[in-house]
Amino acid sequence: MKIPILEGLNAIEAIRRAGYGQVSDRRATETSYSRRLGSGIYPRFHTYINGQVINLHLDQKQASYEGFSAHSGEYEGEAVENEAARINGVMEGMLAERSSASAAEPEQEKKGLFGRLFGN
Repeated sequence: MKIPILEGLNAIEAIRRAGYGQVSDRRATETSYSRRLGSGIYPRFHTYINGQVINLHLDQKQASYEGFSAHSGEYEGEAVENEAARINGVMEGMLAERSSASAAEPEQEKKGLFGRLFGN
């Protein structure tokens, strides 16, 4: 399932905020991120970032054929749709944080130690 990154957000920051960690696989040709669903490696949600799009699927188990990278990944279904909605919610929360931070009162001028102590 393809999830577009909301305008103004960094894709890697968004996926990390959603609880995904970078996958270390020396055989992989591109960087990917995953979020485990239990204590083992599988099942897991697995993503690739392509520009401003997150490609999401659910890996149920490891590849079972030696020499092949094919696996039993689900690209559709209720679990994948729910995870996509959760990631979208995380991104919307990030945008809300940014807009509330920019709408907050302007920061006081920063002062050094003596300025804070003596009010100068």
